[in-house]
Amino acid sequence: MARVVVGLSGGVDSSVAAHILQEQGHEVIALFMRNWHDDSVILDDDCPWVEDSNDALLVADKLNIPFQVIDLSEEYKERIVDYMFAEYESGRTPNPDVLCNREIKFDTFLKAAMELGADYVATGHYCRKDTIEVDGKPVHRLLAGVDNTKDQSYFLCQLNQEQLSKALFPIGHLQKSEVRKIAMELNLVTAEKKDSQGLCFIGKVSLPTFLQQQLKPKKGKIIEVTDADGMWGQDASKIENDLDKLVAPYVFSPERGKVVGEHQGAHYFTVGQRKGLAVGGTPEPLFVLATDTTENLIYTGQGEHHRALSKKGLFIAEDDIHWVRPDLELKEGESSPFLLRIRYRQQLVGGTLYRENKGLYIIFDEPMKAITPGQFAAWYLKDELVGSGVINY
Repeated sequence: MARVVVGLSGGVDSSVAAHILQEQGHEVIALFMRNWHDDSVILDDDCPWVEDSNDALLVADKLNIPFQVIDLSEEYKERIVDYMFAEYESGRTPNPDVLCNREIKFDTFLKAAMELGADYVATGHYCRKDTIEVDGKPVHRLLAGVDNTKDQSYFLCQLNQEQLSKALFPIGHLQKSEVRKIAMELNLVTAEKKDSQGLCFIGKVSLPTFLQQQLKPKKGKIIEVTDADGMWGQDASKIENDLDKLVAPYVFSPERGKVVGEHQGAHYFTVGQRKGLAVGGTPEPLFVLATDTTENLIYTGQGEHHRALSKKGLFIAEDDIHWVRPDLELKEGESSPFLLRIRYRQQLVGGTLYRENKGLYIIFDEPMKAITPGQFAAWYLKDELVGSGVINY
């Protein structure tokens, strides 16, 4: 059987993943990733990485498998944290969990595992992998987890064929309840441990507090715009054809709205956000429609049905397109229907991809709410994730 290095996080999912691999007869080695040293942004008095590391060690002892701690904090800062700050500062909303998997777990961590003589790395993600043959060559497919409420294939949407060839997902065929039951039967310390709610590289962290470590508060105006004709329009400079009309971003003018409050920094907010505006007295709740980090302005509108909160499509620049399945890549001028997702746990929706010379257009069957630049759009064929890209607008 194979030698498999498991990323043991101190949670129940990776704990059971390690056990399943053992049951399958593999030689299992556990590695715990320490990814952050700055405790000033942690919510709890107890340092979460120490607690998680201790739990991972207890699980490894229980399963009688070797255990090591690997420090990847330098790589995290360079590849994830610095990128996050730059994206927020420019008014975009990055997804650190997707980047964490592409840049750390299945790159830096994978290379460390290979140095230990591993054949594969394994994680506790709720997704599946299988391998088929196309034109006489093996092709690895990234499939959704069987538990629809926990499917994490979206977080792996930037993996490539080489990374998938070395990846194992032992719990992807299980329901979360089954995973907890196995852990309880084994009397693992993680059996009833709550799922982590923090950023993948820090733990129980306050995101605004974290951002304020680097991006200093800067007072600015909150502007409300209405659905009235002429109050806002689309960026005419981006409209060249019918597809451009459907994806062009809304452009707002402070002169056409009214000031309803003050914020501490446009870079702290994201499209579709409702909480944190601290503006009351409106018949319906205010939602963030757009941010302008250059002028430090936030544009808002009342109600989740505000016209500017939804758009028919989005655009992904050529350099930001990624195909998990290169053999299914659309060529310039081609189009094809797919199932689509623009955020984790969103239900898959229908739409069509159009590959043009400057990039990829995604046109949804129905208007999509809160399309957020910087986030990832992923496209599926049934339950297989075949590609993804960073939303440009």
